[in-house]
Amino acid sequence: MKSLILSLALATSLCAASKPNIIFVMADDMGWGQTSYRGHSVLKTPNLDAMAANGLRFERFYAGNPVCSPTRATVLTGRTNERAGVMSHGYALRLQEKTIAQALKGAGYVTGHFGKWHLNGFKGPGAPVLKEDPRNPGTFGFDEWVSMTNFFDQDPIMSRMGEFVEFKGDSSDITVAEALKFIDKHRTGDKPMFAIIWFGSPHSPYKALEADKVAFASLDKSSREHYGELVALDRAVGTLRQKLRDTGLADNTMLVFNSDNGGLPDVKPSSTGGLRGYKGSVFEGGLRVPGIIEWPSVIKPRVTNHPACTLDLFPTVADIVGLPDSVMIKPIDGISLKPLFAGEVGERQKPLGFRFGSKVALTGARYKILTENLGKGVFQLYDIVNDPNETTDLSVKEPQLFAQMKKDLLTWNDSVSASFDGKDYPEGKVTPPDPKSISWTESLMYQPHLERLQQRWEYKAGTKGKGGKKGRQSE
Repeated sequence: MKSLILSLALATSLCAASKPNIIFVMADDMGWGQTSYRGHSVLKTPNLDAMAANGLRFERFYAGNPVCSPTRATVLTGRTNERAGVMSHGYALRLQEKTIAQALKGAGYVTGHFGKWHLNGFKGPGAPVLKEDPRNPGTFGFDEWVSMTNFFDQDPIMSRMGEFVEFKGDSSDITVAEALKFIDKHRTGDKPMFAIIWFGSPHSPYKALEADKVAFASLDKSSREHYGELVALDRAVGTLRQKLRDTGLADNTMLVFNSDNGGLPDVKPSSTGGLRGYKGSVFEGGLRVPGIIEWPSVIKPRVTNHPACTLDLFPTVADIVGLPDSVMIKPIDGISLKPLFAGEVGERQKPLGFRFGSKVALTGARYKILTENLGKGVFQLYDIVNDPNETTDLSVKEPQLFAQMKKDLLTWNDSVSASFDGKDYPEGKVTPPDPKSISWTESLMYQPHLERLQQRWEYKAGTKGKGGKKGRQSE
């Protein structure tokens, strides 16, 4: 009876807000352990803490992939990234995919993208997205955009609908400030708003404002700058939340926060909260990230251990807004989280699959099976509920469970591989063919802008990333 009453109350709330404003916020390379609500030893995140205390805080929220571009593809499509052609960072989203922005625009929303894009096929440090780019945010349903090809830091030069604009200050503050202009412009209009805010922080190269890194004087230089960037990111989230309250929009706005992949190994103290693995790994440390959904008029504050993923965001919004089934390409790998808003709903019935190169994992409500090299055929089984740090392989101890989960993983893997040839699309093939992922400096489109851009600090470093390791900045 109690659950029925809660469900009826939720239905009433959702009916009153059938077209809420929707804002997705995503950090870049922020680990699961990097919030003070999870007890981080040096980092304070008062604004994320407040959001978590006022919303639905997920203890098991997963990025769609252990690196960034693939996860962004899962947010926009509700599909495993490789179905959409986004195999790794810097791969382009297929033009045949249907996105959440296109669906909401068709449902009467005004749409905006702010910050990191990284779905147009370019590697390298973030450059302003060009108007003539055939895969700019506008192509995929965003009415307005202020966007970068990849990560960006202090004093960025960004693209406002193709126009280069030079900014001063921290990139997270700037990104939210641009999103607030969008909110101010449209909040008194007759259309609900959908905004994506994708920060470039705390991705390398780390460069924090002096005031933001004061608390980390005892850390090594790289970690000090990294955590300073997270201070600014948290402040920007607070600015956004305050704006929603000051304008009376908070109650009818579904605000989502998460990171695009797990934490980094060279950041001290640990970024993953003790979880095994880091960015690029299919262990929990590479996949599990902070996840919060705040919607004051609908969601009563609580913490849930229900597994959820960026794959679930599009199906959830489609369920809330009442979008037709036709707005999504099938198969959809995510599920609607709407029932979870009213209370716990039991075990997740649809497992979550992850694939990054030869690394593959499948996780259910309790158990997770993975391999670090599919070709070698060696699999590991873990009880994620009782052993979240993945210390004890149960593949020998639980042979029947292991055999079934291995079969499920291989079946799922085969279904993703079957999407490579484009059979999911009406044309029955990928058209146009997937472009090669290249650095934007190699693109003919950017040649007229190279001289100007290469004078800037963030591009002078070329591909040399933190710790002196080559190639890190291209991720």
